[in-house]
Amino acid sequence: MSATVERVPIEPFATAQHQPHAASMDHDSRGWLEDLRAQGSTREDAVARLHALLLRGARFEVARRRASLPHLRGNELDEIALEAADDALMSILKRLDDFRGASRFTTWAYKFALFEAAVKLRKRAWQGREIPLEPDSWDVFASGGLGPSEKAEQSELLHAVQQGIDVALTAHQRRVLVALAVNGRPIDVLAERLGATRGALHKTLHDARRKLRAHLANEGFDLDGAFEENGR
Repeated sequence: MSATVERVPIEPFATAQHQPHAASMDHDSRGWLEDLRAQGSTREDAVARLHALLLRGARFEVARRRASLPHLRGNELDEIALEAADDALMSILKRLDDFRGASRFTTWAYKFALFEAAVKLRKRAWQGREIPLEPDSWDVFASGGLGPSEKAEQSELLHAVQQGIDVALTAHQRRVLVALAVNGRPIDVLAERLGATRGALHKTLHDARRKLRAHLANEGFDLDGAFEENGR
């Protein structure tokens, strides 16, 4: 289903006294902020121009990633790009005071479109697919070219890791750790499935890794970076 610029919710305009570091900004960036904080047709025109910019950025990102999603049709990709531009627009209008002029406003805004498009494409790629609780394979942690004694030590460590995940972590921590650190699932996909935020999952992953390391230390092992955070 298509959407139009008029359907995008518009946040209340910010007052001029909240404009950050205006003196250090380039002329075009100041113009964007002034127009987006204005009222009436000036603001409406600025919002429409910004949406068009974001739509170009979203379409660029969709086209760049299209080869990884061969099952999606052209109209589906167009809808993803439009949704990404709409969401990017709403995020930007909420965060106008966050712009500090370190780059041009259009450069800053363009990144919102790239991010939203990338997130939506990752979610679409995992739509309808199960996120397993068990690891796809523990072989991801195995190192090749080891001698018999090193292989035995590695096997013992992996067994201890599996045991630690079972006994030291909560069910939620196990699910998050296995999905993100072991199976490499996208964090935004898992967040959507669990109804959580990225920040909450990052904290859960951090807590799970800390508890697992403590468990292994008590057992005489050192995890040695095996579970670096994969959630991005």
